Amino acid sequence: MSDFLKFAFEVLSQVVYNIAGVIAAAIKLLVTGWRDYFTIFFTYFGTLSLVAKILSILLMLILIAIPILAVILLVRYWMLRRRLRGDKEDNAELYREIGRLNRQVLDLIEEKNKILALKVNAMGGTERIPYMGASALTDDILPTVGNVTGKGGTAAAGVPGEISSAQITIANGTVNDKSEETASVPDGSRFPKLTLVDMKYHDYIRPVFDDEVTLEQLVENYRLFACSQMHLYYTPEIIRRFVAGMASSKLLILEGISGTGKTSLPHSFSRFLCNPATMVSVQPSFRDRTELLGYFNEFSKRFNETEFLRALYEANYREEPSMVILDEMNLARIEYYFAEMLSILEMPSHDEWVLDLVPTAWEGDPVKLFDGKIQVPDSIWFIGTANNDDSTFTITDKVYDRAMPIELNERADAFTCDPQPACRVTSVHLQEMFAKAKREHPISEATLTKLDKLDGYLQTRFKLAFGNRIIKQMYDFIPVYVACGGKELDGMDYIVARKVLKKLESLNVTFVRDEIRGLIEYIEKVFGKSNMTDSKAYLTRIQNLY
Repeated sequence: MSDFLKFAFEVLSQVVYNIAGVIAAAIKLLVTGWRDYFTIFFTYFGTLSLVAKILSILLMLILIAIPILAVILLVRYWMLRRRLRGDKEDNAELYREIGRLNRQVLDLIEEKNKILALKVNAMGGTERIPYMGASALTDDILPTVGNVTGKGGTAAAGVPGEISSAQITIANGTVNDKSEETASVPDGSRFPKLTLVDMKYHDYIRPVFDDEVTLEQLVENYRLFACSQMHLYYTPEIIRRFVAGMASSKLLILEGISGTGKTSLPHSFSRFLCNPATMVSVQPSFRDRTELLGYFNEFSKRFNETEFLRALYEANYREEPSMVILDEMNLARIEYYFAEMLSILEMPSHDEWVLDLVPTAWEGDPVKLFDGKIQVPDSIWFIGTANNDDSTFTITDKVYDRAMPIELNERADAFTCDPQPACRVTSVHLQEMFAKAKREHPISEATLTKLDKLDGYLQTRFKLAFGNRIIKQMYDFIPVYVACGGKELDGMDYIVARKVLKKLESLNVTFVRDEIRGLIEYIEKVFGKSNMTDSKAYLTRIQNLY
């Protein structure tokens, strides 16, 4: 043990000696060494030439400037720290003063509201008018007894009144209201738009629906309706893909060049079904769910509703299929603002398709809300339009896997036809037609065998596989596509091209270019040279891009 102590003492003493030597050397370098520096300077200065004397003077000036600069920097650093400390103390005092003033402002606002309520009560005689609260802050005109109670005149801006005795009715599925936009919202409702929807459907009369139409008739009738009523022209193939896409996913993405009818397709289709779609223009600033659903304003105690939320709520009343169009949906990141909806639509049970709006229920909340939650009905579809240019974001695989992409790259030729009326179909009947198509037109064993061969080739050469979600969408898409008048292999071709081969774009460029030719030859060998034209054209386009 004594040997170890001796060892430790010698090591630590040597360390201390070296540290002391460094400190002494630093002091000598910056402080005590200047006498030696000047001694050397004066010893050599008399013997140097003129140029050497100038250089020696510059050298000494540089040596003198270094410690002076270090001292200046240290002083500035110390002064800055001292000033920041003082600013921090001043800011803390300022924040306390701001907090005190804010409390005074709130007290004054509360007093103002009470005075306004007293004035209104005074004008109303013996009738007691409830205290208006924060809503009075938004009024430019003093409320009167009439416009507050709804017994005379119209409600002033920002002042809620009672429901008018005139009821809003819907005859044959159309709103027959005196003035839905000017209808007043009952006092205490924190969801004014949704409450107006409740009023709109108060005396709803169920229209007559056509429950005999088939999918093939639906496709052809819509094609004639779009031509005769809206002067829009689509090929039967595009309509088949759209309807089959509705059977396989609640989210459809319409892609293609500008002017091919991406927005007008769902817009006109919803009018054909007598339930016009709601248009939501996506903005680049969309970041989270509040952009679509709105948010609860703690100050006004009202929910800032959006058209998306209103359409979602109204779909719970409608029997027809409802559509919400997300126009230019990739101007913002879809997986940000639509993330919650993507997750909910993945839930296997429709009972789990629920969105939380507010933590608790209040008296006077809309009828279709329960415990502050809204149900996403099975009768609604979300249709997004997308462009691929410098102003948009790339749609990620997460979104593509859950959605059904429909490409519109060509305009159909114009034609003429007799006027075609709209078709009233319930969402239940549409779903029943989808289920019937799956029973009557299941994918054949021969096609499944060919698909398995293609799956094995893609896994071996490209490390690509059909995920469970794609397989499910395939079993939903192809039978409905066939029931709409298409061919089984054409439906398989479209799914493979848009859902599987699209993933090749994310692989190594050189590798894909070298292997695509072999993949095209294998597809022709398995499916035949005249089949799978869409997949082969897609592969050729990718190869040319690389």
